[in-house]
Amino acid sequence: MDSRQLQLLHEIMALEFTAIELNLYLDTHPEEQEPLNEYNQVTERLNQLKAHYEHLYGPLVSYGFSPSEYPWRWIEEPWPWEIQF
Repeated sequence: MDSRQLQLLHEIMALEFTAIELNLYLDTHPEEQEPLNEYNQVTERLNQLKAHYEHLYGPLVSYGFSPSEYPWRWIEEPWPWEIQF
C-alpha cells in the first residue's frame, strides 16, 4: 500500500469522525446554523474524497454503496479494515 493511499484513508477517517461528532451535536442543537453549515461542508468533502479513493484504489464498502469498475475490485487486498497503520 502506497503512502498516498494511507494518506487518503487518514483524511477520510478524520472527516468521518468530524461528521459523526457534528451529527451528534446537531441532534441536541438542531437550530444552530453554523454547525449545520460545517456538517454539510464536511459531508461534501468526505464524499469527494471517498469517490476519489474508490476511483484510485477500489471500493471502501460493498452491498450497493460503492460501484465497481471492471473487473470486480472488492476482492483486492488489503481491505480497508485490514490496513495496519
